[in-house]
Amino acid sequence: MSKKPKTAYVCQACGYSSPRWMGKCPECESWNTLIEETAAAVPAAFTRTALRQKPTSLAGVTTRTGPRDTIGISEFDRVLGGGVVPGGVFLIGGAPGMGKSTLLLQACNAVASSGKSVLYVSGEESLPQIKLRANRLGISAEHVLLLAETDVEQIAGHIEQVRPAVTVVDSVQTVSSAALESLPGNISQVRHCGQVLTGAAKNSGTTMFLVGHVTKDGTIAGPRVLEHLVDGLILLEGDRQHQYRLLRAVKNRFGSTNEIGIFEMSDRGMVEVENPSEFLVSLEQPPAPGTALTVCVEGTRPLLVEVQALVTQSYYGVPQRTVTGIPPRRVSILLAVLEKRLGLRFGSQDVFVNTAGGMQIQEPSTDLAVIAALMSSLKNKPVPRNTAYIGEVGLTGEVRGISYIEKRMSEAARLGCAAIVVPAINAKKTIRKDGPAVIGIKSVGDLADHL
Repeated sequence: MSKKPKTAYVCQACGYSSPRWMGKCPECESWNTLIEETAAAVPAAFTRTALRQKPTSLAGVTTRTGPRDTIGISEFDRVLGGGVVPGGVFLIGGAPGMGKSTLLLQACNAVASSGKSVLYVSGEESLPQIKLRANRLGISAEHVLLLAETDVEQIAGHIEQVRPAVTVVDSVQTVSSAALESLPGNISQVRHCGQVLTGAAKNSGTTMFLVGHVTKDGTIAGPRVLEHLVDGLILLEGDRQHQYRLLRAVKNRFGSTNEIGIFEMSDRGMVEVENPSEFLVSLEQPPAPGTALTVCVEGTRPLLVEVQALVTQSYYGVPQRTVTGIPPRRVSILLAVLEKRLGLRFGSQDVFVNTAGGMQIQEPSTDLAVIAALMSSLKNKPVPRNTAYIGEVGLTGEVRGISYIEKRMSEAARLGCAAIVVPAINAKKTIRKDGPAVIGIKSVGDLADHL
């Protein structure tokens, strides 16, 4: 009589394993995510095996020298750290409809145009569907090889046989292995397929891009171990109501995680935006209460961004606080600073703060612009349209110095700003004989006097 294989209930959100079913995962507190899967066999005892390789000294390891292999799309190469490294594996995530498949198909065409072979593996679309999208994008590269396959062993075999320069698997949640009984997309399948594909990329030297689905909260579906397996995690962000897409590296073993790439979604696919500040802000618009300009730095790129604020009388028991594009806790702190240091009252006011263009800004150098927009909306008086406000505000109301001040000033001057309000410590170190006027302030009281 055959022995029944042991099973375990595995959470599909975090990978937690339990011998019995539970409605709520005790690890990530997700409901109805535990699914029964066959447990992996555990060896009864440790057995000594023959060693397959010997340890190598660090000095004896050879590395690849010379420039990286570029994709051919400058915004994409910027996020990757200047190009790709053979054998690197990158996980591309994003909400449905963001343009992941479109961007990767364009990247395959750019690589194939240089004479290199590319393998595009699709587990969601048929070959005629991919051909229709390629025709719409104007892609007809002969070196792009298409494969509609969901068996991970078959995909790994094709990679070893073809040995392409770039391989795209769209998507990793649709790939499965016959060695496991679970359905595609389960924790065990995603983990196993990720390991097989990563091993195939390392052995063949191909650069692999894995497309990953995202959950409702915007995280990559499947276990966190998939993010640890790959060399880079890249997210394609944006809002369907906006035409701009942001390509951001969350993890990158070969470069910085501070760079972003900006694209515009059009009928011709993903179009690079070389001067995003000109698209995000227009200085020709008349000044309006509640708007202020600032210059943030994403990686090495300065961006001129418009901060909008609306302060209006509240008719509810608890005033509303709605923030988009800026950390909400940061805005709450700035409201408390204004009430404590300047005596401005927001307790009976609804406050709405937004960044134009759908930009997500995390750095605190936008504090001055947020405060200027809040005060402008509260007093219903517009601030000068051609003035940029750059600086971080502390809890005592002081304005602290910031980094990359020259880059920020150059970007503001390039787009026609006549004045720049900066921390006093930065204004002392800045020497500009021409260009916009530099106004140094020490506290939020100085900003109120200026406004």
